[in-house]
Amino acid sequence: MTNQLMPIGLLPLEGVFNFRDMGGYRTEDGRTVKKGLLFRAAELTGLTPEDHRILEAYNLRHVFDYRNRGEAEQKPDPQIGQAVNIRIPANAAAEDAPSLDLEKIFASGLHNPLSENMLHNLYAALPIRNDSYKKLMELLSNPEANLPLVQHCAGGRDRTGVGSMLILLTLGVPYETVLEDYLLSNVTLEKFHRQLFDMAARYVSAEELRKIEAAMLLQEVYLKATLDSIIGEYESFDRYLLEEFGIDEAAKKRIQDYCLE
Repeated sequence: MTNQLMPIGLLPLEGVFNFRDMGGYRTEDGRTVKKGLLFRAAELTGLTPEDHRILEAYNLRHVFDYRNRGEAEQKPDPQIGQAVNIRIPANAAAEDAPSLDLEKIFASGLHNPLSENMLHNLYAALPIRNDSYKKLMELLSNPEANLPLVQHCAGGRDRTGVGSMLILLTLGVPYETVLEDYLLSNVTLEKFHRQLFDMAARYVSAEELRKIEAAMLLQEVYLKATLDSIIGEYESFDRYLLEEFGIDEAAKKRIQDYCLE
């Protein structure tokens, strides 16, 4: 992939995918998210020595992992410079679930629960009373000590997409821009998705494959389910920040002043 074709923010890493700098986005008050502070990514096991050299230049302080135990044990996070690795599962109900091989899932017919409703329900549940995001926002609340930070899951799209939304909305980035950042994973994960669908095609009918593709590709309705859940529970994002994370206006201003330019 050449730099000319590389999506904005995507780092030129060889051993991992969907590793993006969240900087550069414009906020509602006209400021811009600083680059080199906040990153989002897929799993990090495959980082090459050259990838490590690139990342160590950012002096990451935290690597925040949303995966469950089985996922993390199968593909453990490497040590990146002096960064502290933290893992708190975003989907706590799956913490003790075994890490299942995707090909085995399709081969055995266990893919049937994969549906639009499943992902919609997951996105709606993730932001409310979630210890993982509480820790993420605790780290963000003390940016001087805790940033730069990379947050990641397996593909860097669903659990990481929700975490990225919480960060960017806190910084004052408009929801429309947050949505664009979220949907960008359909571009950065195109090869990953194609490999998944090609593998699934060996075990399912053409009709089933169309349904799987429609459900698995990221779409606005999923992220909107997260926002709707927040507004339905708290009426506003600011009230959500306060009651879920203890982030009041003063704390939000401190975070923004550090992370924006």
